[in-house]
Amino acid sequence: MLGPVILAASRSDRMRRLISAAPVTKQVVDRFIPGETVADIVPIIKYLTARGLELTMDVVGEDITTPEQATAARDAYLLLIDHLKDLQLGERVEMSVKLSMFGQALPGGHELALANVRPVVEAAAAIGTTVTLDAEDHTTLDSMFAIHEELRKDFPQTGCVIQAYLFRTEADARRLAAAGSRVRLVKGAYKEPAEVAYQQKHEIDKAYVRILRILMEGEGYPMIGSHDPRLIAIAQELAHKAGRKLDEYEFQMLYGIRGDEHLRLAAEGHRMRVYTAYGTDWYGYFMRRLAEKPANLRFFLRSMVSKG
Repeated sequence: MLGPVILAASRSDRMRRLISAAPVTKQVVDRFIPGETVADIVPIIKYLTARGLELTMDVVGEDITTPEQATAARDAYLLLIDHLKDLQLGERVEMSVKLSMFGQALPGGHELALANVRPVVEAAAAIGTTVTLDAEDHTTLDSMFAIHEELRKDFPQTGCVIQAYLFRTEADARRLAAAGSRVRLVKGAYKEPAEVAYQQKHEIDKAYVRILRILMEGEGYPMIGSHDPRLIAIAQELAHKAGRKLDEYEFQMLYGIRGDEHLRLAAEGHRMRVYTAYGTDWYGYFMRRLAEKPANLRFFLRSMVSKG
């Protein structure tokens, strides 16, 4: 019930100012976003990979209003890639990008986003890793999928994200579950109208399982984005039934959530990738993490009360 309220707050400048000014906010935000700069994040990358985990890195930022900001977002990822090159971790550390950061919502945004993301994908391939295009609200998806298709012509390992709560996603999954594809399945974290998306948790969970079955029975590489113990167990069962080896799919979870489960899955031989965000423009990302899971919101509110 609180999810839509929190998502609305994520777009409020007044709420941004109030939450950013709260003394406890930084401490709580650090649980989900462990740094603001590349220098901050390199020790985190070394620590997690040394424990048998893999990562996908997200430079947070969504309020892009000028082409210059989109170029700066591109350059931030290129700087990250320069540092990853020195670490020589290859595909163990990939990147996730939101095309809105690359100018997708600006005039001529489709072409601008493609022009900005291509050098990032190219630079990632040059150091032996890749990029996954994050899904945003439903109005952006046709553009995202078209850019994904274009990038895969030269960089077939480029991944994309699909969201279980959208009605369209089962058809998208069937189209994407082809040899060589990399597809991350998540429940979805944007406020979407009832005309395009399931609104009830049990409906979303059922859709998630249906779509996951399509991906597991397909020829691509499924990436299971979930912290739900039941869905993780179902994913393991579907992978077994589909005859998949442990390196033919992976689990993905957010930094700061269920860290013990990250290590458990990795210890069992699963590929476990931690979605790790960093940067100064953390507000929208942080609020969606609160909206996704009531426990995150309770953690934040308890911290505010105890530290206030």
